[in-house]
Formats: sequence, C-alpha cells, structure tokens
Amino acid sequence: MSSVARAALAPPSLVTTPEQLTALLQRLKGEPVVAVDTESNSLYAYYYRVCLIQVSIPGADYLLDPLIPDLDMSPLGDIFSNPAVEKVFHAAENDILVLQRDYNFCFVRCFDTMLAARILGWRQVGLAAILDERFHVQLDKSLQRTDWGRRPLARDQMAYARLDTHYLLPLRDLLLAELRSRGRLDEAREAFAALENIAWVEKPFDPDGFWRINGARDLPPRALATLQELYLFRDAEARRQNWPPFKIATDQALINLAMTQPQDGNALSRVPRIGSTQAHRWGKGFLAAIERGRVAPPPSPPPRQGNHNGSRPDEATMTRFDALRAWRSKKAHERDVEPDVVASNEVLMTLARLCPHTPDELSRAGVWGPWKQRTYGPDILNILKDARH
Repeated sequence: MSSVARAALAPPSLVTTPEQLTALLQRLKGEPVVAVDTESNSLYAYYYRVCLIQVSIPGADYLLDPLIPDLDMSPLGDIFSNPAVEKVFHAAENDILVLQRDYNFCFVRCFDTMLAARILGWRQVGLAAILDERFHVQLDKSLQRTDWGRRPLARDQMAYARLDTHYLLPLRDLLLAELRSRGRLDEAREAFAALENIAWVEKPFDPDGFWRINGARDLPPRALATLQELYLFRDAEARRQNWPPFKIATDQALINLAMTQPQDGNALSRVPRIGSTQAHRWGKGFLAAIERGRVAPPPSPPPRQGNHNGSRPDEATMTRFDALRAWRSKKAHERDVEPDVVASNEVLMTLARLCPHTPDELSRAGVWGPWKQRTYGPDILNILKDARH
C-alpha cells in the first residue's frame, strides 16, 4: 500500500460484536450502493470458509469477522437480497458463491467492476492494477496469500483487506459513466443480472481426478497405479489435517513419486519436490501408497469429455463451432474486447449443437439474455444457415 493511502484513510471499523453488526446493518439500509468483498482461507484449509467480509460505504469501511462464534451473519442476507441496494463487487462470482455456500445468501442487483472493465475492453482488469492506474494506490502483494483464518488479524492485513472495497464505489462511478458514454450499459446490466443465477454446487472428491494431473497420461501402467494410490492418500491426509492437498504434496511431486517409486525414507527424501519436512511427516504414508500401487491393477482411463454423452461432437457440429469461433474473433476485434466477452466456448458449442433456425429457437436455447439476442442473434442465425449448406 502506498504511504499516501495510509495517511489519507482512517482505520477501518472491525465488527466483532452483535451490537456493532446491528448498528452497521441499520446504516447499510439507508445506503443505495454498498461495496462488498470476502477473504477465505482456501490456501490453508481443506474445508475452507469465509474468514472476513469487507463492506464499504461513502466515508466508512467495515471488516466483519464471521469467525466470532456469537456473530450471526445471516441478517446481512436482507441487504444482499434488497433490490433497493446495489452491491458492488470486483470479480463477483467467487464471492457470491462462497457467501451462498456458507450462509445461503441470495444476491440481486449487483455491479461487477471487473465485468464492466472487460466489457469496456480495459487491458488491465485485476483490482491491484486498476487501483494503481486509476487511483495511484499500490496493494501490498505480499499479503495476497496471507492466512485469513488466523486470529488476531494483523494491522497490515486489515489495511490490505479494506482496500479491496474502499475504492470500489468511485471505480463503479467511473465505469458507469464510461459504459453510458460508449453505449455498453445494457450489455453490462445483462452480464450483472446473470450473477443472480449462479449457484454453488458441491463438488465431491473425484477418485479419478489424478487423470487430470499434467503428465499423468504419459505414465506407464505401473506408475499410473502408483499415482492413483498417492492421489487417494493425499486427499485422505488433507481431509484429516484440514490442509489443502497441495501442502501435502504438489501434483508434480506425486508424478515424481510415481515415476521413481522410492522404497525407503532415504530414497524418498531425494525425490524432487519432496522436502525433508514432507518426507518426515508423511513418509510412511507415501511409501505405503507406493507399495499398494505396485500390486494394484493399472487403472483404466475415463472417457474423454465431449458432448453430453461423453463422445466427441460430430463433424457437422464441429464445422458450425469453428464458424462461430471465427465470427466471435472478428466481433471481439471490432469491439476491442476479449473473445469470451462476446460469447464463451460453452455458449458457442451449445449453439453449434442445437443449430437453431429461427429467433425463437435461438431464444429457447437459453444461452444469453435479450441484449445479446438482439445484438448477435441475426449474425448467429446467418452463420449457422451458411454452415448447414
């Protein structure tokens, strides 16, 4: 953080009691626009959770501590679901998902400053880069990977966290003015509205997930069987310790163990990406997994994902998909935005597969809202028509 920012900003208010939270909620009810962010401990826990909620309004920044046992965060839901209060996020999706998962919050009327910046074609869309460029404020990058689950929070942690929301309101005003002046506000509002429909989906541990490790499919059968056992051990140990799996062993460390298959502690400690601490703490578990892999049958690869039944799309569908991608590249270049701002690969594949013939059929595909339907619909239908001939 810059020394200018430290001198200019009053300390944030730390909300740790029910009385403080009640007073804040009363104040928020009178605010038309509220900035929101969260911090989680996903780099430090298997079962990670929201560890801090930041809220800013004009003239005040608040840090809410959800780890306080007696602090009930559920009343915040009334603010988040209130259409009279606009909620401003930067890169809203993850914050909405974790707040939905932990508290079952429902969000309406959001403004995402990163989405707005991308729709405008800003080259720098990360918050740190925007704050530096637009407000001459530097975030302390050393705190990006801090453990937000530890208490008490350090002063520099609180100063860093408050900057994630303090400038979002003036940034929102800058973006709103530019969206209006460039005729892209309806597009942005449609993108913001889509945030209301995202939903947290619990992803259970996939015992076949080792196939997605880079280099796994290049291993011989015996090493693959060992990799599978190591992968299962790592997850079980991560759950037991409540540590993220990569802190037990990185993916590359598992590949190295599967390839070398050490048989004792000395050999284990010499494996690249396995440090002495890991060898000491989990050496027996690694060696036992390697031994199980030596006698286990080699695993069969799962089917590669293609269309809905797991097979690759047919040639006609791929022809349409390629034509749509070419159109998207041209349109993105014309608008000076990234291609996925126009349409994602998933949207294009859905359109290529369904191949709608009419505006009504295109609308029923459900891939986007009215603005994109009006703006891109005629092009899409013409491209698909040409691709059918």
